[in-house]
Amino acid sequence: MKRAFLAAALLLAAPVWTAPAVAQPQPGQCFARVSIPAVYETYTEETVVQPEYMGVKTIPPRYQMVDVQVLATPPRTEQVTIPAVYRAVRETVMVEPERTETVVAPATWETYSERVMVRPAYVTWKPGTGVFGRTSAQGGDLLCRVEVPAEYATIQRRRMTAPETTRTRVIPPVMRTQTRQEMITPARVEDREVPAVYRTVKERQVIEPAREEPVLVPAVTRKETLRRVVSPARTEWREVLCETNASKAKIAEVQRALTRRGFATTADGVFGPATVAAMERFQRANNLAAGYLTMETVQALGVSR
Repeated sequence: MKRAFLAAALLLAAPVWTAPAVAQPQPGQCFARVSIPAVYETYTEETVVQPEYMGVKTIPPRYQMVDVQVLATPPRTEQVTIPAVYRAVRETVMVEPERTETVVAPATWETYSERVMVRPAYVTWKPGTGVFGRTSAQGGDLLCRVEVPAEYATIQRRRMTAPETTRTRVIPPVMRTQTRQEMITPARVEDREVPAVYRTVKERQVIEPAREEPVLVPAVTRKETLRRVVSPARTEWREVLCETNASKAKIAEVQRALTRRGFATTADGVFGPATVAAMERFQRANNLAAGYLTMETVQALGVSR
C-alpha cells in the first residue's frame, strides 16, 4: 500500500520522467520532483487620496469675561412702622387681705388596759378520786369541798388627756410682685429711603474679532499593504527519503520529531496517510517543499541523514 501511494505521488508530480540535474549523485540517494511554493513579500505602498491645496482657516473671535454692575432694584421710598417702646415696671399688689380665723384644737385621747373581775370566787362541791386510807364500806361517791378562785379579764379603755380648745390666729395678707409694661413712646409711621441695589454679573466682551487666513492643507495619503511574488512556484528535483534509503527506525525517528514540533502522528515506522498529513502541515508551516519527505524537511526536523 505504501509503495502504491509513493508510486501514485511520483506519477502525479512528474508525468514525464526526466533525470534530475544533480551533480554526481551518490549510491543510495533518491530524488523526486517536488513543488516549491511561491515566495511572497509584503510591502507598504502610500497613495495620495487628496493632493495638498491652499485653504482658508477661520480664526474664531477671542473673548474675555468682565464684571459688570447691573441695577437689580431701583431706589424707592417706603413707609416703615416704628413700633411703640415699652419699659417693664415692677410693682407689688395685694392678692388677699389680712384676716382673723378661729382655730379649734380637738380633744386628745389615750387608750389604756384595765383588769376587771368577770366572776367572783366561790366555794362548791366537786367529785373526788383516789381515796387515801380506808375505803368506804358502801363504796359510795367521793365529794370534796373546794374553793373556785375569781376570774379576771383585761379590757381596753379610752380616756381624755386634754379637752378641746379654741384659739384665734391672724393670717397676714398675701402680696405678689408683678411686672407690667408701661409705654414710653407710642408707635408711629416714618418714610425711609431705600437705596438702589446692584449686582455684579459676568459679561463676555470681544477682544479680537473673528478673521480668516490662508492655510496650506496637506495632502491626504493612504497606506496599503500589498504582496508581490519574489520567487514563483515551480517544481524541482530534490533528494528525498523513500523505502530504498530509509529504514523503519528512521521513519519512526521522523514521526517522533513531527510530534515534538506539534504535528502529532504515531511513531510506528510506517509512513502512512496520517504521517503524510502531519508532514505536509509541518512543511507548509515552515515554507518547505511539500508532498515528499525531502532531506530539507528531515534536516528542519533535526533528524540526521
